Parts: sequence; structure tokens; C-alpha cells
Amino acid sequence: MADQEQADIRLALARLRQEHEDYDAAINAMIQTGCEQLRIQRMKKKKLGIKDKITSLEDQIIPDIIA
Repeated sequence: MADQEQADIRLALARLRQEHEDYDAAINAMIQTGCEQLRIQRMKKKKLGIKDKITSLEDQIIPDIIA
């Protein structure tokens, strides 16, 4: 993998991690204010989707080592 390509993936990872943290903070705030459960569940589903993207990008960076 080229250095530039790996740098782009790392940048995308950093952005997704920040977005994941933002969703976490928003969900916690919604829970504290007593927001309706359906909205909270939707936010959690979006957060999970972001986590899946993070995992996918991490798999691209980490080499697949066969022991």
C-alpha cells in the first residue's frame, strides 16, 4: 500500500473516530434530557455504522499476518 493511500486512510479514521465520539456525547445528552427512545435508538444505529466503517478501515491498514 502506498504511503499516500495509507495516510488518507488514517485521516479518514481520525475523522470517523471523532464523529463516533460526537455521537456518543449526543446520545448521552439525549438520555439525560429524557429524549424519546426511538430517537436514541436511531442515533445508536448510526454510531454502530460508523464503528463498522472504522473497523473496515483499520483492517485495510493492519497487514493480514498468517501465523
